Amino acid sequence: MATGAGDEYWDERRLPSVFKHDLLRRYLPIYSGKTGSRSEGKAFVYLDGYAGRGRYEDGTPGSPEQIMRVAENQRRLGINHQLFFYEQDRKSFDVLAAVVSEYQQRGVRASVLREDTILGLDDVLQAAAGVPLFLFLDPCGIGLPFPALTRALTGSRTAIWPPTEVLLNFSLEAVRRIGGLVTVANSPEASLVRLDESLGGDWWREHFEHGVTDEAVGLVVAGFVDRMERATRMRVQTIPVRRAPTHKPVYHLVFGTRSPLGVWHFGDAVARATETWWNTLDAQEVEKQDAAGQSALFTVTEMVRPRLEDVEAEATGQIANNIARLMAQRGSFRVGDLPEEVFGDYYGRVRETVIRAAIKELYRRGLTSNQGTGGRITDLVATPPV
Repeated sequence: MATGAGDEYWDERRLPSVFKHDLLRRYLPIYSGKTGSRSEGKAFVYLDGYAGRGRYEDGTPGSPEQIMRVAENQRRLGINHQLFFYEQDRKSFDVLAAVVSEYQQRGVRASVLREDTILGLDDVLQAAAGVPLFLFLDPCGIGLPFPALTRALTGSRTAIWPPTEVLLNFSLEAVRRIGGLVTVANSPEASLVRLDESLGGDWWREHFEHGVTDEAVGLVVAGFVDRMERATRMRVQTIPVRRAPTHKPVYHLVFGTRSPLGVWHFGDAVARATETWWNTLDAQEVEKQDAAGQSALFTVTEMVRPRLEDVEAEATGQIANNIARLMAQRGSFRVGDLPEEVFGDYYGRVRETVIRAAIKELYRRGLTSNQGTGGRITDLVATPPV
């Protein structure tokens, strides 16, 4: 059973939550807007499996309020969201129920239930029959058993339409903590078994036979992603989330989709949410300096922060080379169909606008007949020169 976040967590947003919630704020309207507008009755179903309180004490929206704002805005466009929130902790549930009630009174269709997410999966899947679905699973600790996760993402949900996507919190802190028990004599088997259930078997234990190392944790993440991809036939991306630039990741956000455009727009949202993360870190440092009566020409954040403009300038040439290579291999192709190949090592690090700049560079070099202008960036067709 996943645990809930304590009172201290809800005092203010920590940096991992800043990134996570900004990512949701950017990506969910794109996914629900594109898919909901095409579905029968313009319907869209969303599950927040470990919802928490919905709103921080300073009024900042948590993940439930993020999607309820999206639902309220898109309702004006005729898109009909049906939202499911599950939260077991009594105190968190009571706060969440009050937040949900505000939006219910404004016409948002939302249900909030005080029970384990796994018990409500069938209800959510039934509501999503023939309808686009997004699953957000954000436990504090170990999440759904692997069979339950994959069952929710397969069967009728394997089809390209209606689409299904998932974003889950893969807790590295839980993996490190429980992984450390592998070499401990008389360690509590129940904890090990719980991780077995979440990861789809005890395959992960061998990676910790010589202790908890960054390499071992990385192999567990890679092994989980590989098993998830094979079990669900999804395209899976992982994003490490940190408390500070020099810290080890506290968790990975694991994103699954069957759409190349899902991969594309998620990567763009990651790049933009990362910039928000850096801006928040810098603002927090300035606030601390002011509170201590200190002042400095530069913050530590400014000195270690990679400037997005510099990264994108560096990326443009490499991405142009990626596109040129793909044209040589394939001839003409739509860039939105090959997001991983087009972005390459810069996936999730740069915004989609870099692609237009890269195509314009290729045009200047006489390597494509497409000038990189007009229309959606995902619809740009890289065409060899005539």
